[in-house]
Amino acid sequence: MSVEMRAELVMAIRGYDCEEKEFQDHGIDFTASDEESDEKILLRVITNPKSNSGVVGVDAVAKMAEVIKQEDYDKGILVSERFSGAARNEMRRKGIQMISERYMPSFTPQKLYLTIQDCMDSLCKIKCGRIPEKEADCEGRDSDGNYLCRIRLVSDNASFHFQRAWTDLLGEDLKQLLTLQRSIGRQNDGDNKNV
Repeated sequence: MSVEMRAELVMAIRGYDCEEKEFQDHGIDFTASDEESDEKILLRVITNPKSNSGVVGVDAVAKMAEVIKQEDYDKGILVSERFSGAARNEMRRKGIQMISERYMPSFTPQKLYLTIQDCMDSLCKIKCGRIPEKEADCEGRDSDGNYLCRIRLVSDNASFHFQRAWTDLLGEDLKQLLTLQRSIGRQNDGDNKNV
């Protein structure tokens, strides 16, 4: 999973609204707000670490802590593939949350499934102009049971995965929906019926 997708996944699951996405030399800065607490959050995604080893060091943490203070963020999340031991210690000291290839916050199957439902509702509105009230309202399958709609396929898969509390597969379902949202967002006036 890309580091950018990790950040988008955390934002979706935690209910953060992305207010700004800014590309930087180091990667991407997301400014988000928490729907519940109204906190201003900086999610910094480092895709281009300065070190030759690809490990994010303590300097990147110090720079982020400075931005959090100067621009009045309530909290920060630093996302990259790998961090040095000193960087991890500095993040703990500064109260910055770390997300890496080895550490991703855990979420309950219920939280993942609710987030999936929200994403599906949003995608259904974009694609079909409405959210189906019941299964028969959805035209995502033909009379032979073949899937005509990727959103419906992911929805049915997610329902199966939720019944079995398969958290990893629910995470994969959510990633697929976020990828669909991103691709739809890139389309200007294209036809969304092929989603």
